[in-house]
Amino acid sequence: MATIGIVPRVDGIGGMASFRLKFEAGLASRGFSVTHDPAEADTCILVIAGTRDLIPLWRAKRRGVRIVQRLDGINWLHRKRNTGWRHFVRAEYGNFILSFIRRFIADHILYQSEFSKQWWEDWYGRTRVSSTVVHNGVDLNVYSPMTVKRDTISLHRLLVVEGSLGGGYEMGLDNALRLAETLNEKHSLPMQLVVVGKISADHRARVESKTNIPIEWMGVVPRERIPEIDRSAHLLFSADLNAACPNSVIEALACGLPVASFDTGALRELVVGDAGRLVPYGGDVWNLDPPEVESLAVASAEILRDPPRFANAARVHAESALGLDKMVDGYLRVLLDD
Repeated sequence: MATIGIVPRVDGIGGMASFRLKFEAGLASRGFSVTHDPAEADTCILVIAGTRDLIPLWRAKRRGVRIVQRLDGINWLHRKRNTGWRHFVRAEYGNFILSFIRRFIADHILYQSEFSKQWWEDWYGRTRVSSTVVHNGVDLNVYSPMTVKRDTISLHRLLVVEGSLGGGYEMGLDNALRLAETLNEKHSLPMQLVVVGKISADHRARVESKTNIPIEWMGVVPRERIPEIDRSAHLLFSADLNAACPNSVIEALACGLPVASFDTGALRELVVGDAGRLVPYGGDVWNLDPPEVESLAVASAEILRDPPRFANAARVHAESALGLDKMVDGYLRVLLDD
C-alpha cells in the first residue's frame, strides 16, 4: 500500500492534533502507512497546517508526489481586538504561510466546509487548482449517546468546549454566560455553565465576579473525556464566531447533544433540522458587534423543554453525515485522485 505523508506532525489538544490522530487511525485501518517526512511519502502528502518545510514539500512535488492542502478558517480576530503584538505576528505569519502553500505548492485544496472555501476565495482569490469540500467526522462508536438520563440532573447544563478562551475568544464565553443568565431569568430554566478550555485565573475571576450562574471550570481535559462530558450536558453552545468546521459541534451531535448558537461560519452546514437551533447573530459579526442573545435563548428553551426529540435528531444527523469513515473515504478520494 501507499505511504501517505501528513505534514506537519501536529501534537497537543487542538483541532488539528485531534484530526491528525483520527485520520491516521482511519488510514491504518485501511492498510496505509503514514510518514511525517515529505521525503518518505511516495504517493501524496496532506498538508494540515502551516509548516516551515516548504523546500521539502517543493522537492516532493517535483518528483511527482501529489500535494493536497487541508484548509480551515483564516486568522482574523487579532485584526479586530488587541490580542498583543506576539499573537498578532503569529496570526499574520500563519495566514501568509497557508496562503503561500495554497497559491504556489498545492495540487488540490481540501476545504473543511463550503463556508471555509468561500472565505478563502473572498480574501485570497480563487486558486489555479481544483478543490473539494469534506466535513470533519468523528468515530461514532466512541462519540455515542449517553446511557443515563440527563433529566436526573437538577440544573440544565450549558456546555462550552473550546481549546482556548483567550487571544480574542473571550467574547464567546461572555455570550455563553449571557445565554445562561437569560434562560435562568426569563425562561425559568435553572442553569449551570460548564466550561472546557484553557482560561487564565484572572479571566475566570472576572467572569465569576459578575454572575450568579454556577460555573464548573473543567480546564483543559484529555480528548478521551469529551464524550462523557458531552453526555452529561443538556445543550452545547458553540462559542466560536465564523468557525470553519468546529469539532466540538460534530462531537456533541454524535453524542446526542443538541447545539444552539448564532448562525455564523459553517454551523448551518452541520446543525441541520432538529439537531439544534441557529439564530441570526443580530449585528455585524465581522466587526464583533454585540449579538442578540434573547432570540437565542428562546431557541435554546425550545430544545431544553423537549430533550428526546432534539437529542435523537442530533445523533441521527451525525450518523448520516458526520462519521469518521465518511470523512476518511472523502480524503482518500482526493489524495489518491480517484
